[in-house]
Amino acid sequence: MSYSSGRILLSSQRESQTSRFRAWVLLVVPLFAILFQIYVPLFFPFAHFLELPLLVVVYFALMRRSQVQGLLIGAAVGLAQDSLSKNPLGMFGIVDTLVGYFAASIGLRLDVDHAFLRLVLCFFFYVFHEVLYWVLARALLGQMLALEWQRMLVQGLLNAVVGISLFHFLDRLRESV
Repeated sequence: MSYSSGRILLSSQRESQTSRFRAWVLLVVPLFAILFQIYVPLFFPFAHFLELPLLVVVYFALMRRSQVQGLLIGAAVGLAQDSLSKNPLGMFGIVDTLVGYFAASIGLRLDVDHAFLRLVLCFFFYVFHEVLYWVLARALLGQMLALEWQRMLVQGLLNAVVGISLFHFLDRLRESV
């Protein structure tokens, strides 16, 4: 896998082809990310900031370059995450669905194989995810959650750095066309 050099915008239909993954990758990777987020912080409390399910949704939506598939991936991962956590059912489902849609929309326009662009997108989608969750918790559940900008920005940067490594690993699981 070589990263393209120089260009960020896609200029032809050939460049915007979707990446293909084996079926087991599309099932095992999100499941592993959800289980990681639930169980690892129990043993290592410093790892509570990692949002691996969000990073997996962003990756698959960016690489598949289909808004419908981004919606489906986001909804499936979000609802599975809700069902295995203490959160109200549907909160992560709604938020991850919107993240999947917008990530796929960006994947249609930009060459997302650039490491710096991936870093920026991981950071942006983490902040978007947190703000959207905050808005929905206030609007739908009536919870008065505090929006801690400093914590959110630092955790967004940490998730972006982890996302770069995760994306590099997941690139190796793509099928060659």
